[in-house]
Amino acid sequence: MDQAPILTITLNPALDVTTAAERVVPDIKLRCAAPRFDPGGGGINVSRAIRAMGGDSTALVALGGATGQRIAGLLEETGIPLVTLPAPGETRQSLTVDDRTIRQQYRFVMPGPEWSAADVEAALEAAAGAAEPGALVVLSGSNPPGVPAGFAALLAERLRGSGARLVVDTSGPALAEVAAATDRRVEILRMDDEEAVGLAGHPLPYRADTAAFAASLVASGAAHGVIVARGRDGNIIATDKGIWHAEAARVQVVSKVGAGDSFLAGFTLGHARGWPVGDALGLAAAAASATVLTPATELCRGEDVERLFAARVVTQMRAGTAA
Repeated sequence: MDQAPILTITLNPALDVTTAAERVVPDIKLRCAAPRFDPGGGGINVSRAIRAMGGDSTALVALGGATGQRIAGLLEETGIPLVTLPAPGETRQSLTVDDRTIRQQYRFVMPGPEWSAADVEAALEAAAGAAEPGALVVLSGSNPPGVPAGFAALLAERLRGSGARLVVDTSGPALAEVAAATDRRVEILRMDDEEAVGLAGHPLPYRADTAAFAASLVASGAAHGVIVARGRDGNIIATDKGIWHAEAARVQVVSKVGAGDSFLAGFTLGHARGWPVGDALGLAAAAASATVLTPATELCRGEDVERLFAARVVTQMRAGTAA
């Protein structure tokens, strides 16, 4: 199936280590299960999920030290084309531990190495150089220490005139910077409900509230399309052409790790294939639901995505309609 090129960018990757213990309690040695190792980080997860759905992407990843070399090897095994950017220090690790007794999951996320202004400039140059004309460039995940909150805006400026379109999924000050823009340099901006409430400055209890907020960001020029994830209540996208809601499939949750990245992968892949907005949103919702069916950081399986996509429920909303 034809698709536009996709480039994912991961400035702060991690080697995801996942294990399980009978109980997670303090002060004693915990005997854990054999660990699983996966390449992680927002953009990497997006590329992995796109691959699982039969799509293609290139991953631009900042890697350093022995951990970085291990991530490069794991990505090579997946068949995802990799462009590496030297990181200013050892690539971080993250640890996920499942408590089998109470069926709770504990996630320990380490910081990445400190970046300098020269490192930021090198990343911008590498991203602009790797982005093909007409590509969707996905910037997803946290910024490493030292990377300015305005990195997405800087990248959007570098991509201006190239035909490449920027998709952003971030949080905190970085999200606020993108949301405050007025020139629509970003193609798609995604956030979760909690982040949307923080930006709005007031609760968004109903779908109509979220839809109106997303539409206001589109109208103000933050992005051509704004997606807000409402958890079990599904996902909403607002564009100039309308507002759509995709229901979340009712599935047994095994692990929520990577669900947001898989959602972004599904939408980006549908968008790259030129699908209507509602269908791309439906694929995104199916990918997220398929991911929560899998343990640890496995992400989605293609057959699960196909089954859930076939049963998708996507509706176009009217402005001001409560649900």
